[in-house]
Amino acid sequence: MVGARVEENAVGQNGNLIRCYNCRGVGHYARNCTVRPRRNDAAYLQTQLLIAQKEEAGIQLQ
Repeated sequence: MVGARVEENAVGQNGNLIRCYNCRGVGHYARNCTVRPRRNDAAYLQTQLLIAQKEEAGIQLQ
């Protein structure tokens, strides 16, 4: 009997629910992404700006 099976990663999580922060694709992490890094993407730059502002203000990031 051959059935459909959801592949899981090493820690037992469903790989289909993992979202890449680089290309926003589903099923892999940013460190495993084959797409060029988003260094000039507006969303990436906005996120980096907010992180820098919070660090400068002394706000603890979770």
